[in-house]
Amino acid sequence: MRAWRAVGGTPPFIQRGRGAELVDVDGKAYVDFVCSWGAMVAGHAHPRVLRAVGEALKRGTHFGAPTAQEVELAREVTRRFPAIEKLRLVSSGTEAAMSAVRLARGFTGRDKVLKFAGCYHGHSDGLLVRAGSGSLTFGVPDSPGVPTAVAGLTLVAEFNDWPRVQALLCEQGSEIAAVLVEPVPANMGVVPPVGDFLGRLRELTHRHGVVLIFDEVITGFRLGSGGAQQRFDISPDLTCLGKILGGGLPLAAFGGRADIMSHLAPDGGVYQAGTLSGNPLAVAAGLATVGLLSERAYGELEALGAQAQEGLERALRDSGIPGCVQRAGSMLTLFLGRPSVRNFAEARACDGALFARYFHGMVERQIYLPPSQFEAMFLSLAHTSDHVDQLVRAAREVLLAIAKAGQ
Repeated sequence: MRAWRAVGGTPPFIQRGRGAELVDVDGKAYVDFVCSWGAMVAGHAHPRVLRAVGEALKRGTHFGAPTAQEVELAREVTRRFPAIEKLRLVSSGTEAAMSAVRLARGFTGRDKVLKFAGCYHGHSDGLLVRAGSGSLTFGVPDSPGVPTAVAGLTLVAEFNDWPRVQALLCEQGSEIAAVLVEPVPANMGVVPPVGDFLGRLRELTHRHGVVLIFDEVITGFRLGSGGAQQRFDISPDLTCLGKILGGGLPLAAFGGRADIMSHLAPDGGVYQAGTLSGNPLAVAAGLATVGLLSERAYGELEALGAQAQEGLERALRDSGIPGCVQRAGSMLTLFLGRPSVRNFAEARACDGALFARYFHGMVERQIYLPPSQFEAMFLSLAHTSDHVDQLVRAAREVLLAIAKAGQ
C-alpha cells in the first residue's frame, strides 16, 4: 500500500505529523485522512501520548518481564469489552488473528476456518487467501510461498451473503473451528453488515460449536468505546484488537471467553509467545490514547463522519459521477462506479482507474487519502469541521473536473 501500486505514482516521504496534518520531506503539508490506517485516533503527536511515552522511556524500553501498566491496560480493555474476560498482548494485528485461530483450533479440536472475501486478517499463511471461483470454495493461496494445503483449510464466503454462509455452516459446521470476520470490513472499503447478518452469524456459530472471532483490529475503539460488538450488541467468543490499542506504537491483543483463553499456554497446551509483547512504550501510548476516548469524543467523531459523508455525497451528485459513500462512525469510503457495495465482488466492480484520477487530484490539493479504492478514510480527534470542509471542497473540485473531462 505504501508503494501506491493501486493508483500509480510515487508516494511522498513523511517527515513529521502534528494533529490532523502531515508534512513531507519537501515541506509540503497535507490534511491526513489515513491516520496511520486508523491507528491515530488522537491525531499525530498528541501531547498526552508523547508525555506518557517519554515517561516510560526514562524507565527503560523493554524488560522481558511483566509490568504493572500491562495489567492496567488489560483492565481498561475488559471494562470496555465485556466479552473479553481474559486477553493476551501481542505486537501486531497479524499475530493477534493468527493466535486467535490457533487457539480456536486447539479449543475445538477442528481444523477448518471460515473467513470472508475482502476481510483482511494479516498475512499469516492460513488467512492469506481469497475466494476462488465461487463464494463457498476452499481458499487458494493469495501469495507465493503459501502452501496450497495450508490455504485449503480456509473456507471463503462473501460478506453479507447469509444463505450461502448458512449452507456452509450447516454442511461443514462440525469441521469448522472458527468463523473469523471483520464486523465492519474496512479492507475492501467500508462495508457495513446488512440487516441482522452478524446476529444470525452469532446464533448459528453457537449452535454448531464454532468459535466466533471478531477481528476488531480496525473497529476496536474506533466505532465506540466497546467497538463494533458494542454497536451491534453481539458478544463474540474471541476478539482481536490492534491499531488504536497501541496509540501509534506496535501493540495488539486477542482475548475472549475465559474457558477458551484457559487453553492458552502456560495454563493450557496452545502455545503462544513473543519477546516484545506488551512493550512498555507501546502500552503507555495505548493507555494514554484510550484514556482520551470518552463518550463525548465518540460523539465528536460521529458528527465529523456524518459531515464528511454528507459533503462527499453532495459532491458526487453535483458531478454526476456514479458512486456512493459508505460509513461506519468515523471511517468511510467513497466508492466510484457503484451505487452501493455489500461485498468484495461488488467492491472489485468499482472503477479503479477513475479512483486513481480522483486520488491524485486530491493529493494535488493537499488531501492525503488511502491510495486504494479498497481502503477506508479515517477521522481523528484532531480533525475539525474546517478540515472536513477542506476534504469536501477538494473532492467537489476534483470530481467536477473529471466529469468535465468526460471521465
